[in-house]
Amino acid sequence: MVINELISAAENLRDEVEPLGNLLVENGLVDYSYNPLIYAWEPHKAFIELGGSKGAKTLLLGMNPGPHGMGQMGIPFSATSVVRDLLGIKDLEVLQPKKIHPKRPVTGLDWHKEEISGTRIWGILEEYYGSLEEIFSNIFIVNHCPLMLFTGERGTNITPDRISGEIVKELLEKCDEHLVQVVEIMGIKRVIGVGRYAEKRAKKALEHLDVEIVTCWHPSPASPLANRNKGRDWKENIRNVLPKNSTLV
Repeated sequence: MVINELISAAENLRDEVEPLGNLLVENGLVDYSYNPLIYAWEPHKAFIELGGSKGAKTLLLGMNPGPHGMGQMGIPFSATSVVRDLLGIKDLEVLQPKKIHPKRPVTGLDWHKEEISGTRIWGILEEYYGSLEEIFSNIFIVNHCPLMLFTGERGTNITPDRISGEIVKELLEKCDEHLVQVVEIMGIKRVIGVGRYAEKRAKKALEHLDVEIVTCWHPSPASPLANRNKGRDWKENIRNVLPKNSTLV
């Protein structure tokens, strides 16, 4: 029941944000809009089926896809080795965005470059909880916005907080609605915003619900906090907000 409801909510989000991404392009706010919930739907669905009904009451909330992670594989904070070796998701079809930036190709589950944010997030979860079953009994992961947006000849990744106007406002409202649906379907009690932006969106979307909202540092290699003390400080920061590992209690 939970799985079917999560899949249905993701399908609705997929279909609602697609025309808004197109409008962002048509209005010159970005040059390209990729919707991995369309072209990488099969691995995204497999991820929901794998972890969505294991009883997690804490949600890790990211911002939007990265070009080496969810933008390739449709799975939040994914990285090639994580999806293959930890999640065991493989041999699923990944299609192509309808318009492709020449410097932002999509090869799906075989993408050659690791998403560092993904290896860090899933690495600490595996280190802390020990098994995939234990991870998903404590944590589920969602990105607030599923669209990956690029601009310029280099294909610069544009995060939604860097765009203004009514189109992106409507886009984020649709994403807020989906977040509420996920929280209600799963009975989520705590949301961990990965970075301040995700925390801010969670507070706005969930203000009417009895849900604790906290934050942790973003694991991006571009973040000085994530790299401080060779990453040890970031690990300590996220451990402080993760639900306790029941095997250690």
